[in-house]
Amino acid sequence: MFILPLVKTVRETLTLPNVQIAAVGAGFPASQTFLKIKCDECRAAVEQGATEIDIVISLGTFLSGDYTTVAEEIKQIKVACGDAHLKVILETGALSLQQIADASFIAMEAGADFIKTSTGKMEPAATPEAAWIMVSCIKEFYEKTGKKIGFKPAGGIVASDDAVLYYAIVKKILGNEWLNPALFRIGASRLANNLLTTLKGEEVSYF
Repeated sequence: MFILPLVKTVRETLTLPNVQIAAVGAGFPASQTFLKIKCDECRAAVEQGATEIDIVISLGTFLSGDYTTVAEEIKQIKVACGDAHLKVILETGALSLQQIADASFIAMEAGADFIKTSTGKMEPAATPEAAWIMVSCIKEFYEKTGKKIGFKPAGGIVASDDAVLYYAIVKKILGNEWLNPALFRIGASRLANNLLTTLKGEEVSYF
């Protein structure tokens, strides 16, 4: 619950319009706590002003093959989030390619608004292979349901070329309509400076 004072402070001091406030919850980053606590954390973060919640799937439960419990947890957390967008992190570095696809569909069917590769706390983090699978699953889910799910590669994306690669994957599979902040983002703490440096042709260190 340590994130809550920070969420409230951001909500009270933020003056720029159209800026989302994201918070982590549900026993982040390991998801190793009771479901009630996961839901309470997410609910409290939204009450304090968060508009987006990031959670990690219950990885141990998923790897044990208990997909039903994984899905039920996400469904209950989604209810606890109310109107806030729910981003579900798959922690793809711990999964096989087939498991990445399975986890993608489980998360989307359970109510995820975004699916995200990684917390950045496990190696490997985001990979092009994982991204290709997740984006392909998003396309299939959209074709079946008409619901657009967002995609966020995160972890280990540092260079401008990396960003261009993930951009190209989304463009190739999902098309231009996904290339906006509502449906595609890149999670990388060092990438912004590197992108600006590439664009300006001089060292930039704003962030």
